[in-house]
Amino acid sequence: MKHTVPDENEDLETAVYSFPAIRGIQAGREYYSAMVQLKLIPAIFRFNESEVPPQIRAQRVLNQARIPEIANYIVNNPRDYVFSSISASISDGRVRFVPLDPKNQTGKLGILKVPMEAKVLINDGQHRRAAIEEALKQRPELGNETISVVFFIDAGLKRSQQMFSDLNRHAVRPTKSISILYDSRETFAQSVRDMANALPIFKDLTDFEKTSISNRSRKMFTLSTIYQATASLLGKNTKVKKITKEEETLACEFWNEVTKNIPDWQLLIKGEVASSSLRNDFVHAHGVALHALGITGHSLLETYPDSWKEQLKKLHAIDWSRSNEKVWEGRAMTNGRISKNQMNLALTVNYLKQKLKIPLSPDEEKIEKRFLKQIRGNAE
Repeated sequence: MKHTVPDENEDLETAVYSFPAIRGIQAGREYYSAMVQLKLIPAIFRFNESEVPPQIRAQRVLNQARIPEIANYIVNNPRDYVFSSISASISDGRVRFVPLDPKNQTGKLGILKVPMEAKVLINDGQHRRAAIEEALKQRPELGNETISVVFFIDAGLKRSQQMFSDLNRHAVRPTKSISILYDSRETFAQSVRDMANALPIFKDLTDFEKTSISNRSRKMFTLSTIYQATASLLGKNTKVKKITKEEETLACEFWNEVTKNIPDWQLLIKGEVASSSLRNDFVHAHGVALHALGITGHSLLETYPDSWKEQLKKLHAIDWSRSNEKVWEGRAMTNGRISKNQMNLALTVNYLKQKLKIPLSPDEEKIEKRFLKQIRGNAE
């Protein structure tokens, strides 16, 4: 393995970036893990690939909508934000690694010197780079903090493209449920976790990791579905959700009241029926129903602020059976299978609103008329 050794005849000390770094070997190639100050990130990664055709680009085009969200994360959490490493390729320019021990030219610890004119391509982390630049405009004092950057040397375009593909192909995003489970920053997430651990219909019946329930699982709902349904109930449409004690109390009261009016849920709590059995036979045992109940509940509380509990008693009159295709096919089901796409969710909400005597909005009226027209057309 050939190491980059200083050449005393070359003046490379001018116009270079110098970073504390660790030298390593991966796939037979040298790479360097360096600590880079945040204020240098915009300057180092200055090459804009957005107008370059994808065939000769090493990265995807920036999704501009993601940048403010990530930047706000840094700005709003200056004491406890965390970032993973940026991966980059230096495709031109002379790079030197100077070991801390001049007597040991194969040493792993040292200083990485990167010429300022070198072209540096990001393999993974372009949105982090753009967000850091944006965040520094609001909090310039963060500029002296560091992020680790993994530099690969002279990778070339083909290699850079392959690195981007490999890094993203094998990346697995955590499920929504587990993200909520581990979120200690958002108060709303904490409240939903508390409800999932306390309310009878959720306690011991919530899957805290997955976003879907398998047929044989003893769990009833996922944490992500409870989160969605409760957010809809309380009208929490913002990205970062907050909750008051009064709202939390109201949400608990609502879900407990719904439980009282769905007899099968009470049997489940008592252990007299399995959740898998309910999933096989009833719509109310699926996430689409819980989410729809949350959305309907929001309108219920607005329409009947003083008598919403009385109105919920009308849930007793609903035949939740999946065999009741006249009601549920096309709403919560498609070809006999439970479906939770946006149209199925909207049509399920429409049905619940009508049963609870809640007026439909103009948009909901249009959706309902279109659905009924389609049903009549199919019947003919």
